[in-house]
Amino acid sequence: MAAVTVARLGLALALSVVGCDAGGPASHSPADGEGGAGGAFEAPDFTLRVLGGGEVSLAELRGRPVLIDFWATWCAPCERQIPVLNAFAEKHGERIPVLGISVDVDADAVGPFAAAHDVRYRILFGNERLARDYGALGFPTLFVVRPDGTVHSSHVGVATPEDLDAAVAEWVAPGADEAG
Repeated sequence: MAAVTVARLGLALALSVVGCDAGGPASHSPADGEGGAGGAFEAPDFTLRVLGGGEVSLAELRGRPVLIDFWATWCAPCERQIPVLNAFAEKHGERIPVLGISVDVDADAVGPFAAAHDVRYRILFGNERLARDYGALGFPTLFVVRPDGTVHSSHVGVATPEDLDAAVAEWVAPGADEAG
């Protein structure tokens, strides 16, 4: 059991280094050919438990763009991402839901961490497999999902408010069609 935990921790640390230190943050758009075969790809659906109770599925949010952040409590860059996501959720959360999907093996660590860091968007309990299904290379990795359920863009590493605004510009511009 300890070997499995150490192996998972090693993988988690390797993913953190790859995502956050290998050349710094990176943004990719399916139009760049980086988002799966032929560009845009269907966002893997999920139904996950929400911190505080209930469940959320990506399918129930269809019709709106969604910002997904894969993160972990042990990831220092993920911690730095929280204020940026809090501000984004405050500004756009009704129109563009923010889902923070924890990949922590120890689910009991997530609640206290979220409370201590004043996370103000929905936290879901996921895992590294779901993050890999999306193509996450490290943590944090953000994905913008279009209203039609396809992945619009991704960002590995800490995103700035300007990065996020640029990623969702087509849905927040004056006169933008909410169904996108």
